[in-house]
Amino acid sequence: MQLKVFKFGGASVKDSEGYRNVGSILSNFSSEKIVIVVSAMGKTTNALEEVVKSYYEQDDKTSYLLEQIRESHINLIKDLFVASKDVIDDINDTLVEIEWVLEEKPHEDFDYTYDQIVSIGELLSSKILGHYLNHLNINSAWIDVRDIIITDNTYRDARIQWDITQINAASKILPVLNTKNHIVTQGFIGSSSENFTTTLGREGSDYTAAILSYCLDADSMHIWKDVPGVLTGDPRIFDEVIKLPRLSYKEAIEMTYYGAKVIHPKTIKPIQNKRIPLYVRPFLDPSSEGTVISDEKELSYPPVIVIESDQALLHISTNDFSFVAEHHLSMIFALLAKYRLKVNMMRNTAISFSVCVNNIPDRIKKFETELGHDFKMISDNDLELVTIRHFNEDVLKDMKKNKLILFEERLQDTVQMVARNLPKMKRKELQ
Repeated sequence: MQLKVFKFGGASVKDSEGYRNVGSILSNFSSEKIVIVVSAMGKTTNALEEVVKSYYEQDDKTSYLLEQIRESHINLIKDLFVASKDVIDDINDTLVEIEWVLEEKPHEDFDYTYDQIVSIGELLSSKILGHYLNHLNINSAWIDVRDIIITDNTYRDARIQWDITQINAASKILPVLNTKNHIVTQGFIGSSSENFTTTLGREGSDYTAAILSYCLDADSMHIWKDVPGVLTGDPRIFDEVIKLPRLSYKEAIEMTYYGAKVIHPKTIKPIQNKRIPLYVRPFLDPSSEGTVISDEKELSYPPVIVIESDQALLHISTNDFSFVAEHHLSMIFALLAKYRLKVNMMRNTAISFSVCVNNIPDRIKKFETELGHDFKMISDNDLELVTIRHFNEDVLKDMKKNKLILFEERLQDTVQMVARNLPKMKRKELQ
């Protein structure tokens, strides 16, 4: 069976016009077998995070926030097509899953509650897309991905149970494709063996598409974005960026590891293992191939700049001025793993160890507490991590302008810098 996997992100389905565009794209592939992975609509994930926050703070805004989400989805449906009572009921029934959680006292495990509530965004958007495709008479079916992707119970960053997920994909998706051309399902979410909803980490819908591509032996995977393809820099930051028409798996893995946002970091490995090509394509120009990521031999690339904002540089030292030895480092790394603090850069001296991590205050505070009294930790915040792949000296010099470089590292053709932006100095006017 020839099979493609399509992934549409939140920007693709942010409003009724977005859904119409997705429907138009899929109409061009109506006779092909496609598994469609869809993210939550627009800013819904952020809105649901506010619901979780309000629920834990017990600030009496929770019901209002949830009602706003309900109204935005129902208004979108009404703008998209003449919806039957069954469609509206389907949306309301899905939101009941949140209402059940809110009826209880807040669970002691915040991450568990987060997954039960925030995951509903993907269920809502995928159900709307499923109903809309039926409205367009596109031969499709809706499937709950929680019946397919089984994970451990590491909430907000669940790990895939590959063997059972692969069995589920073959037994629950392939038979449906015998009678339906398209299957609509959700990104970002899965289920634990205890049948609790889990999530794969923010922006994890790309990873979902890669998991399904791997398990179903897809011929290709397509991520539809609001950019022309993979670019040499973030167009929101840099004026002069160019599209990379082709990338090797190795280069794509490096770029995503260093923080390039166009693809989720875990996406490449599953498709690389089966040599499934990945197309990063613009949803506003569906005829474009965008960027093709495949088993290419290494190519020549221009400088590629990745900027990760909101970084924290943690300086850890022993209180008794003893060396930071192997047993100290072992403990520190165990705690970094425990609190899921991603190490972006690190450096050690005789009596100190510095590590750059994403600034997640609650996790950093727990990490510092568990370090105990034998260590002292100082945190520098409001920093940037700048990575330049395939750098040259002119680009490096330009990127250092108006920055205080706290530390810098060069590895072959890659430079990384932890930096603080400096205010531009302005000469005082002479009186």
